Amino acid sequence: MGPRLFGGHALAQGLLAACHEEKVSRLPHSLHAYFLKAGSSMEPTRYTVSSLSQGRSFAARRVDAEQGGTTIFTMNVSFHVEETGFEHAAPPPYELDSDAAFAAVAQWRTDNAQASSAPWVDRLQKRPIEIVPLDPESLFGGEEAKPENGVWMRMREPAGADPVLQRALLAYASDMMFLRNAMLPHGVRPGSDRVQAASLDHALWFHTTPDFDRWHLYATESPWAGAARGLNRGHFYDQEGRMVATVAQESLMRPKVQKS
Repeated sequence: MGPRLFGGHALAQGLLAACHEEKVSRLPHSLHAYFLKAGSSMEPTRYTVSSLSQGRSFAARRVDAEQGGTTIFTMNVSFHVEETGFEHAAPPPYELDSDAAFAAVAQWRTDNAQASSAPWVDRLQKRPIEIVPLDPESLFGGEEAKPENGVWMRMREPAGADPVLQRALLAYASDMMFLRNAMLPHGVRPGSDRVQAASLDHALWFHTTPDFDRWHLYATESPWAGAARGLNRGHFYDQEGRMVATVAQESLMRPKVQKS
């Protein structure tokens, strides 16, 4: 993933640490995290968990991550017992057709001679999450585009049915292909020498336990950008069209002064 600690890695490990301390049959239903300093992927990270509240239905825990004695990440996790209640959910904004997405990516690579050797292709193939974008041209190209997109995601290798692990895997994936939504209308992408980009905070709500061994559609958009920041939000849907999680994040997208 590079020299920096990937934000999704911190989210997943912090969530697993919090779940390890939860001894009651409650599952995490939400998390709210702040990325305080850039972490290193080459240094060990120490996660400390403290209890904020304990009740019959809900519990809350705080997780702090340290590297070299410095806190780089903090997160609150809320747990909830399984209950039944009123239900409604917005439908997926895209067709639930992963085969069509595969075909679109294959066609895009055929039509773009440099696509096969592009750095992002190599990086995506090395990640534990398999990713298939619906519109690779807008997602990875350098032209201005609408601040919205969608990708199909699943584990490259099956992880099993453990609900805690499955939620941690989705938390990891929720920070992928996300902050770029706010950059699309401006013709810049993460990694460009025209912008300094980083995740500032991250919120995630689990509506049910995902099966991330199977394909999930991650439909994302950015409703606002300004003041060198961008707001991103999205939903995960399973192949049956159920909304399984909702994500929101504010990111740094500071324009860099171009040297003459």
